[in-house]
Amino acid sequence: MAHIPSGGAPAAGAAPMGPQYCVCKVELSVSGQNLLDRDVTSKSDPFCVLFTENNGRWIEYDRTETAINNLNPAFSKKFVLDYHFEEVQKLKFALFDQDKSSMRLDEHDFLGQFSCSLGTIVSSKKITRPLLLLNDKPAGKGLITIAAQELSDNRVITLSLAGRRLDKKDLFGKSDPFLEFYKPGDDGKWMLVHRTEVIKYTLDPVWKPFTVPLVSLCDGDMEKPIQINRDYSFLDYILGGCQLMFTVGIDFTASNGNPLDPSSLHYINPMGTNEYLSAIWAVGQIIQDYDSDKMFPALGFGAQLPPDWKVSHEFAINFNPTNPFCSGVDGIAQAYSACLPHIRFYGPTNFSPIVNHVARFAAQATQQRTATQYFILLIITDGVISDMEETRHAVVQASKLPMSIIIVGVGNADFAAMEFLDGDSRMLRSHTGEEAARDIVQFVPFREFRNAAKETLAKAVLAELPQQVVQYFKHKNLPPTNSEPA
Repeated sequence: MAHIPSGGAPAAGAAPMGPQYCVCKVELSVSGQNLLDRDVTSKSDPFCVLFTENNGRWIEYDRTETAINNLNPAFSKKFVLDYHFEEVQKLKFALFDQDKSSMRLDEHDFLGQFSCSLGTIVSSKKITRPLLLLNDKPAGKGLITIAAQELSDNRVITLSLAGRRLDKKDLFGKSDPFLEFYKPGDDGKWMLVHRTEVIKYTLDPVWKPFTVPLVSLCDGDMEKPIQINRDYSFLDYILGGCQLMFTVGIDFTASNGNPLDPSSLHYINPMGTNEYLSAIWAVGQIIQDYDSDKMFPALGFGAQLPPDWKVSHEFAINFNPTNPFCSGVDGIAQAYSACLPHIRFYGPTNFSPIVNHVARFAAQATQQRTATQYFILLIITDGVISDMEETRHAVVQASKLPMSIIIVGVGNADFAAMEFLDGDSRMLRSHTGEEAARDIVQFVPFREFRNAAKETLAKAVLAELPQQVVQYFKHKNLPPTNSEPA
């Protein structure tokens, strides 16, 4: 499927269907450190509430149990969410000190919060961040740690446990026993998996049977070092440390029109945007979560450059050829806007130089023989490719590398040639007859999304990417760097 027709995003709550979407379950484990102490005679009794964003509003998704008298809680209750690579899934974790039995959050003391996207957590596997108050000031020295794990193993285990003649730990009366289950984390520390209920005043407790996913309890490994084998998923590679290396290529050919003319595709309207910027934001806001340094090369083609006004099909839009990197998607947008008055739009529309540029870096990554880097080239263009034979050859060669190409066509040109590069119906061949090793091109015409929600373009553009990542590393027999299959 090359793209989603216009008509808006799926209805709220509806899960996109079809194999092109990366949909799986992710389990988030939460712990806190150095939380604010809101109680006078004891320590805070914290619990964590997860909010998800829906149409600009924060909706409570779930909450953990309450950790009694504890400023460094590790919550047993996990948050389980559907993970969609092609969406920005905004999350907010808020901690409260439970003061009464009320479910109303405004009746509990606020301890701090942290907001991020699910992609940020997944790409890092485990993050620790400062907690903030509602005025964005630090919540003391409070920290939150969130760890992600894919729930790809559907097996569960039900345990019924009891204790007999336990030690008496209380000075007056009997003990109040409970059990905690831990597993070793990648950092060598023990991670809380499950905590039973507390049985009051007994040395012979019988806990309620509980069911827990095997992947949560022991990573699906029944008897270490024996492993339960399965196919690696896209999330396995991301959690294993694979970085998505993002590069933007922008068409500055004369067919775009004078950027000072409101009819030009490069004209920045009073709202501060155009179709080029919209495409950069749609893709970049997803990809940036999966690159740790968030420094992205931004290249242009088809323009005459000062001071000699020679045509270039591979130039840094920040005019620094030795350092074409921009800081985040904001940096790309700023460099793009700043370069417009300093170049002359020209032509022709040659893709192959930029494709080969990114391919050189992707080829270097293959020397590592590890699944640590995958390169994504976003090309935004308004017209027909002038060097089609060279581009076909470049794409076929790039199909052997850890690399994918996304093409967004802006304006109302005939994009039939772009559909040809997008090998959904048949595998692309070079002019010599060599067949692509795999389909790495995704083409989307922007005009089909002008009246749709902005998230819809990102879904269409990135729908095939997870499958392309897995396909490459699986073909090369490269497992995730820092993880083993459950």
